Amino acid sequence: MQKVTIVGSGFAALTAVKTIRAKSSSAEITVVSPKAEFHYLPGSIWIPSRIREPRDLIIPLQPFFKRMGVNHVAGTATGLSEDGRQLETTAGLIENDGLIIASGGRFIKKLPGIENAITPCEGIDETLKIRQRLSEMDGGTIAFGFAGNPKEPSAMRGGPMFEFLFGIDRQLRLEKRRDRFKLVFFTPAENPGQRLGPKAVTGLVSEMKKRDIETHLGNKMVKFTSTGVETEGGQFNADLILFMPGMTGNQWFDNTSLPRSPGGLIKADAQCRVEGMERVYVAGDSGSFPGPDWMPKQAHMADLQAEAAAKNLYADWQGMPAEETFKVELVCIVDSQNSGMLVARTMKRNIVMPNMRLFHWMKRLFEWWYLRQYR
Repeated sequence: MQKVTIVGSGFAALTAVKTIRAKSSSAEITVVSPKAEFHYLPGSIWIPSRIREPRDLIIPLQPFFKRMGVNHVAGTATGLSEDGRQLETTAGLIENDGLIIASGGRFIKKLPGIENAITPCEGIDETLKIRQRLSEMDGGTIAFGFAGNPKEPSAMRGGPMFEFLFGIDRQLRLEKRRDRFKLVFFTPAENPGQRLGPKAVTGLVSEMKKRDIETHLGNKMVKFTSTGVETEGGQFNADLILFMPGMTGNQWFDNTSLPRSPGGLIKADAQCRVEGMERVYVAGDSGSFPGPDWMPKQAHMADLQAEAAAKNLYADWQGMPAEETFKVELVCIVDSQNSGMLVARTMKRNIVMPNMRLFHWMKRLFEWWYLRQYR
């Protein structure tokens, strides 16, 4: 019986569980994460408007783990030993015949005054803070922005910020108080959303103008204060700041010999193998993979990488070549509560479809379809 340890319980981790189990009915699967829960963060864009509540997006995983024959260890990873054959955790030492690291990324919180901003993708609790702050405000300026990791072009998550921006604009209009608010979008990039492709940039900027959203683009961030945002191109006041920093690797990586990219992620090859380590794989936000600069850090990409990693680990166990790779593609719907813009990008093409009500309902339908496998 082969033993695999999977670190995390997000998109990549759960896809790895399904893939391993589909390949082997006898493999001993251990998942290490703080709680046996799956947080569907793509749906958190609808928390401020109450389209979604936390109970809709936090899925208890005990039933899924029981069906899959998974042993869940409540804890966090703290280190590695024996060339990856032992995972050190807060719950003790766990031995394995194969390791898949899918513990996500960590937002870079080095910008002075960043405690004055809310980082929406840090979790559902953060989006509840946004809801609360909006309910308390009678007017004022709301600033929305994101930045990247200059040493890791792909380690950023800007897409959700467009959804919070357009969604909150729509929410304020429905509440008939948009005229009392000023919305400002800022980013160091001159062309916001360029990883979505040139067509998407044009569409996003046009949508901001249409909605009377002010932009501050192309200026390096300096700091946040309790009353505003300061960039090298000037400063502006803000009563509420929503900001998504760039991403880097988990802190526990520092206690290991895992190879790291310049941006702090785990270096992997096209088969999701961690460089220089046997039967150690990485998937999702934790890894730095070969590919184009626009390769996204999003759930769909994590699923594709996790499937490749799990299949290759199984091949390793069988003494077969581990040759499975993942397709690099970006697929998303930039939602605005009652409509959405479909964006798709591959190595060969870039498709952008205009805002349509259909895409909003497609996004909601996909959420239902995706989550039913874990309920």
